[in-house]
Amino acid sequence: MSHLRDWQIRSALLSEAEYLSELTFRSKSYWGYSDQFMKACLEELTVDECYIENNPTFVIEVGGNTKGFYALEHISTSEVELSFLFVDPTFIGKGYGQKLITHAQEEARHLGYDKMIIQGDPNAEQFYRSAGGLLVGTKKSASIPNRELPIFHINLKAPDKS
Repeated sequence: MSHLRDWQIRSALLSEAEYLSELTFRSKSYWGYSDQFMKACLEELTVDECYIENNPTFVIEVGGNTKGFYALEHISTSEVELSFLFVDPTFIGKGYGQKLITHAQEEARHLGYDKMIIQGDPNAEQFYRSAGGLLVGTKKSASIPNRELPIFHINLKAPDKS
């Protein structure tokens, strides 16, 4: 078993796009979705070189192997979307997702954003709440008819000390 100290977060490489797409698909499958559901989500779960080139994308390596990643998408001068956050199924629940979301918040602050928007999987609601996410509503799935996805906001501004 890997220990939580044997990890690092780094920028994703363009050459990792196909692997990250596969990781995304495996991670989403972890929740027991049907093959039909997964096929419907294939396009939105795909990461290509152009995406990595145009959006801050970071991977977490454990023992030198990529086991998760996240990406940020610019929405406005103050808002950024956490568009991907996926962990290899064998590493879910071991703290690596927490390391990624913490890094994502730090990176978004560094880039000057005040708010992070997350369209999460319903199975990840508790994860996003524990990371400071406030459930603000739902949004229709782009892939699955009649499916509502929770929307979270995370305030990235430092609390006012006045």
